[in-house]
Amino acid sequence: MKAMQYTGYGDPSKIHPAEVPAPKPSSDQLLVKVAASSVNPIDWKLHNGSLRFILPVRFPSIPGMDLAGEVVEIGAKVTRFRPGDRVMACLRSRGFGTSAEFAAVDERLAALAPKTMNDHEAAALPLAGLTALQALRDLGRLKEGGRVLVVGASGGVGHYAVQIAKVLGADVSAVCSGANAPWVRELGADEIIDYTQTTEFGPLASFDLIFDTVVSEPFGRYQGLLKPDGIYVSTLPAIGLMVRSVLFRLFSKKRIKTVMLKSNGEDLAFLSTLAEQGRLRSVIDSVFPLSQLDLAHRRSQSGHARGKIVIDILGASAGST
Repeated sequence: MKAMQYTGYGDPSKIHPAEVPAPKPSSDQLLVKVAASSVNPIDWKLHNGSLRFILPVRFPSIPGMDLAGEVVEIGAKVTRFRPGDRVMACLRSRGFGTSAEFAAVDERLAALAPKTMNDHEAAALPLAGLTALQALRDLGRLKEGGRVLVVGASGGVGHYAVQIAKVLGADVSAVCSGANAPWVRELGADEIIDYTQTTEFGPLASFDLIFDTVVSEPFGRYQGLLKPDGIYVSTLPAIGLMVRSVLFRLFSKKRIKTVMLKSNGEDLAFLSTLAEQGRLRSVIDSVFPLSQLDLAHRRSQSGHARGKIVIDILGASAGST
């Protein structure tokens, strides 16, 4: 099968095309013909060496954790899916490899793709959508009537967070540039804060939850914006945040947490249902063919993507953006 591989640690110039055997599904796996994948920062961070002491990579390595596609074979113990099913999934960080024509997927990680989404939109959803859901609902304990500040609201994770926060009944303040404000407001944001025009994100003690998907500012930038029992959730682990998190437990009701994605089909099925209800949609920044995966990774590294970057594996996915 056709695939794109990193040949060693480094920048996207290390990505090269390859012909490799298609994976063989184990008894509890699906073999999926991949229609589309998407790019997330973890894909190139795993392969540039910055995480090598935490999550080492064996080369050559096929990057990619998200997929949408058709089940073509199932293992003997698989009960929830059948060949012909259209599914989406987020593989785990130690089992990536969706930048290829086929991928083996643990049954527990998959869900039926929403009928209301094309392959590009469905492939964009898994990792970013799950991250947003678990950060808001599980770590942030966001409830109806709560106030949340989403930092990086026009990004991959952020634009799903705005929508999921509204599903949970929250009042949403979204931090993004003025250029992205119109479509972020369309996603449901109650207030838009243009970071290019102001450094003030709200009055003191304004928010029950701050979800920081950018993590470019120190926590002190947000500390005073939290209510006395407010929660700050970051998408990136950092030593400074870990130290503060421990200290806060000694003298404050405020909490600092980092979302560590738990890929699972149950949460993904919940997101699929929201999409079919018209309450969740994917915003696509750009679509690249598999042969241009290096350019897609460079686009992600730029930090300027509006929504998700998608990889078209088939070359003509249904409903191409």
